[in-house]
Amino acid sequence: MTTTVVLDQLKKDKIVELLDQGKRIDGRAFDETREIIIEAGVIPKANGSARVHLGSTDVICGIKIQPDRPFPDVGDKGIFICTAELLPLSHPTVETGPPNPTVIELARVVDRGIRESKMIDLTQLVIKKDKSVVGVFADNTVIDYDGNLFDACSYAATAAVLSSKMPRWEIKDDEKVDLPVSTIPVSVTMGRIGKHIIVDPTGDEWDCLDARITITSNSDGNICALQKGGKNGFTVEELVECGKTAVKLADKIRTILKGTQE
Repeated sequence: MTTTVVLDQLKKDKIVELLDQGKRIDGRAFDETREIIIEAGVIPKANGSARVHLGSTDVICGIKIQPDRPFPDVGDKGIFICTAELLPLSHPTVETGPPNPTVIELARVVDRGIRESKMIDLTQLVIKKDKSVVGVFADNTVIDYDGNLFDACSYAATAAVLSSKMPRWEIKDDEKVDLPVSTIPVSVTMGRIGKHIIVDPTGDEWDCLDARITITSNSDGNICALQKGGKNGFTVEELVECGKTAVKLADKIRTILKGTQE
């Protein structure tokens, strides 16, 4: 057994020991997120942008808006695509190269939460049906990783969309308008370690997770997206409680996101 494996097991044992005592390694309650700091308009040349600190996790998202060809089966809707990238400086385990399955899942979960919430009314992003539409591209870049990239990237992408301005190509002038936003989605990620379920796991807690779940709700408090991961699962009762927790915490986080528009 290597030194790294021994240290990882000792770390997990300590985390589980604290959880059994009703405590977490950073002193938070089980249903408490880390401090969330969101700053909009951090990339002047982007159509929209935001930087999010979720505890020590640090993410920047930039929005690019441009005319594009519609997808063949949805010529009456604009395009929204979300990507994600971890810089090698974000964590010692991150290497350069094509995205691995973890990063691909990260981008898809963030994309789905925003898309399924109907945050952007894509029907209003049509320049000429079946010919030309508006494409909205959200690119998340992770600068510092300390757990729970799902929520950090989701908040960054959502705040960046809220800050975005797009040209009015259909009338060909210099006026810029807000994206047609109808709701503010908020994701909340929870993890299970042993018999305990915790909100917004840190990097050390993330390494110990037996299962995780990310639940996204809209401004009406309706759950619109869900993603489960990990080698184990949740009982029906646990899923119900996770849903309630996600919707409750989303209200507070949504207030922070709205504050970036002021």
